[in-house]
Amino acid sequence: MNQTVTVADLFTRWDIPWLPTAALVLTAVIYIRGWAQIQRTRPAEFPCWRLNCFLGGLLAIFVAISSPLDVFSDTLLFMHMAQHWVLISVAPPLIVFGAPVVPMLRGLPRWIIRRPLGPLFRTGALPAAGRFLTRLRVAWILMNVAYLGWHIPAAYEFALSSENIHNCEHACFFFTSLLFWWPVIQPWPFRARFNRWMLIPYLALADVVNTGLSAFLCFCGRLLYPSYAAVPRYFGLSALNDQVAAGAFMWVCGTMAYMIPAIVIVFLILNPRPAYAGAGSWEAREAHPTLR
Repeated sequence: MNQTVTVADLFTRWDIPWLPTAALVLTAVIYIRGWAQIQRTRPAEFPCWRLNCFLGGLLAIFVAISSPLDVFSDTLLFMHMAQHWVLISVAPPLIVFGAPVVPMLRGLPRWIIRRPLGPLFRTGALPAAGRFLTRLRVAWILMNVAYLGWHIPAAYEFALSSENIHNCEHACFFFTSLLFWWPVIQPWPFRARFNRWMLIPYLALADVVNTGLSAFLCFCGRLLYPSYAAVPRYFGLSALNDQVAAGAFMWVCGTMAYMIPAIVIVFLILNPRPAYAGAGSWEAREAHPTLR
């Protein structure tokens, strides 16, 4: 990377990893194929906005791993934290809004469904694992342990030391966040087995974890990640001030990601509107038992 960096570089310098990009394109093709098939029989559960959400989630992943968020993640902590935020609070909920299970299964070649996946479905192992991993307690613990664990200085520095470990870190953020948002959004055919008021402390406590980590980055008064002191500093931003900026970003954007859904959920519980919610949502299923 050149020593001279302009503000424009923070928006224009991209480095596209072709293998992950190809995987994202393949995932999009499989989903679109399955979505198109389901449209013929269940258009109410899979309107166009679900397709747009899923593709938007894949696009968010592409931006996180290809854009300046990734290019400058080794030199600017606030860019790295913004990248993590996209992988935790933007891409996963968009993908879950796409209700990906059925379209992905319908979009896969039949031989994959019959041979590798067929026995897992017939024995009930795969559905049982899905139900377990999306329990409120399990999903909350997995996501927050991954979030806090990878931000421990030793673990964070370890991830920076190897591209493969760094990719593993990002995969942990993404997949545990998928589990976290699953019971919040409740995509069809998910069926909630808990009082939906429990989603309020579920989200609020996640925000407490995020706030604690963010505040520590802002106010600890020392550099937590020494790697950022050993790289070129841009825009006259010291490593410690970069850390404060990263903590502030995590604090504000993280709180918005958790509190806005909590407010929406309270509103929907107090004012159920099946026509607004859509036939595949839990509000509609409560109002129309035949859809359960």
